[in-house]
Amino acid sequence: MKRIQELVDTALGNSTADLVLKNANVFNVFTGLFTKGDVAVVNGYVAGVGEYSGRREIDVTGKYITPGFIDGHVHIESAMVSPAQFACAIVPSGTTTVIADPHEIANVAGVEGLRYMLGATEKLALNVYIMLPSCVPATQLENAGATLTAKELGEFIHHPRVLGLGEMMNYPGVIHKSEDVFEKIHLAQGKLVDGHAPGLAGKELTGYIAAGICSDHECVTAEEATERLAQGMHVMLREGSAAHNLLKLLPAVNQYTVGRCLFATDDRHPEDLIEQGHINYMVKLAIAAGTDLAWVLQMATINAANYFRLGDLGAVAPGYRADLLVFDNLEDWRPSMVFKDGQLAAENGKPLVMNFFVDDKGVRNTLHLGELSEDKLRLPSRSVRARVIGLVPHQLVTTALELPMPIVQGEFVSDITRDILKLVVWERHKGTGKVGVGLLQGLGLKQGAIASTIAHDSHNLVVVGATDEDIMLAIQEIEHIQGGLVIAGQGDILGSLPLPLAGLMTDRGIGEVQGKLAELHKIARNLGVKEEFDPFMTLSFLSLPVIPALKLTDEGLVDVTTFQLVSVSV
Repeated sequence: MKRIQELVDTALGNSTADLVLKNANVFNVFTGLFTKGDVAVVNGYVAGVGEYSGRREIDVTGKYITPGFIDGHVHIESAMVSPAQFACAIVPSGTTTVIADPHEIANVAGVEGLRYMLGATEKLALNVYIMLPSCVPATQLENAGATLTAKELGEFIHHPRVLGLGEMMNYPGVIHKSEDVFEKIHLAQGKLVDGHAPGLAGKELTGYIAAGICSDHECVTAEEATERLAQGMHVMLREGSAAHNLLKLLPAVNQYTVGRCLFATDDRHPEDLIEQGHINYMVKLAIAAGTDLAWVLQMATINAANYFRLGDLGAVAPGYRADLLVFDNLEDWRPSMVFKDGQLAAENGKPLVMNFFVDDKGVRNTLHLGELSEDKLRLPSRSVRARVIGLVPHQLVTTALELPMPIVQGEFVSDITRDILKLVVWERHKGTGKVGVGLLQGLGLKQGAIASTIAHDSHNLVVVGATDEDIMLAIQEIEHIQGGLVIAGQGDILGSLPLPLAGLMTDRGIGEVQGKLAELHKIARNLGVKEEFDPFMTLSFLSLPVIPALKLTDEGLVDVTTFQLVSVSV
């Protein structure tokens, strides 16, 4: 609790601060200027900026202080590590607050996943606020581990760290006034509803916004962003690992719109977090592109705090929480010190916080494949031509191909000479035995099989392979490790990364995870996977039936343009 009397006494100079950062160049988010002064901190809050003395004083002459950075929309699960390890990865980069949408783990573990994420983020040296996932499952063309209706979400909506409803991906449901969708929107009355409306424009966008949708992080052009800003939306400029939109959106930022723009990473993978950073990387990119320094720092701090109604975050000013970053210069944007609530949480890129015990039983042992049988991998042919998913380099979209295929004993089989492999999605939540089998062209894999339980959005088991034997071997190993990433070949397991927390995360450090990922990527390249494809990221989106043109779920092949299941045989 904020000790107001103590803050006032310290601000007036009548009592000594707990901590004073002396002689700093302090960024003022309200004026857009750096001013020289001391930052006085008492009981985790800023008492004032000026001339102060403290029981502990740190001389930061010539250095720069900004508020801690805020990520407006992130799926922690995409980093493949637990929330505690995620904090250890991003706090040293200067992020002290994230707004998390636990959509991924909720698709696996439902309310148990939400309880885990709230519990696992309670004591971190990182502010973690939650937007409740609005679309679990994402579609009716796949089987997730749970269904979250307004009733289930109602258990969490009044939690003090729940700020509202996460990205409303079901924009057709909003436009067509789906009762289920509107129940969720009504549940969030008085709180925020984040949006997700790629490509939506005109009156359909207007109707979507009229339902109470407050933001969008899916803009890919400045024109899209401007149309949303003009109708009162907040726009999150995104720079993730799969979606790189920041530079194309910056032209939408001007003196009139900047206050409604903020930064978000959405999904950021271990390699990028280690090598590039987090929100600080976006700050560096935007400034290098010529954007006004003050605007950039406002988008990284106070704008997000204002949008999410976090009244004591986002500024170095009296009464604000002492989440502070100290930079040696304004070039590399890697803080030398990070203070969280006035306590030193990271120094010179190293976290200074410890993990704590988290009850994670509710998100372990989530893999239930049912009976394993190679017969389920068969792909009967009813014609000589097949619908084949065609990969597009550096894109999540695929092409819909119709190709002649080799047939053996009445079944389509892989054709390595034409880079066509068998693709399998196996329902892994409830042991239903549902298995979707299709064909994929373009990955380059010459032998073996690659398997993953990270498969958006329902996170079933997805496997691509040259032979049924290799595919089955990879599936068996996935079951053994209770979820994760596996590469099989030559009758053996060539490499694996266990992800025992819902098949999405591990409690190991992010450096160790990235080291194992690098090993797996090397193995995949040796088996022929092309350089233009990240094998596991590519796999993870091949089962997402909302991105054109063809995708595969446990229910079968999906024509995303018509939103219908179709036969592999043409």
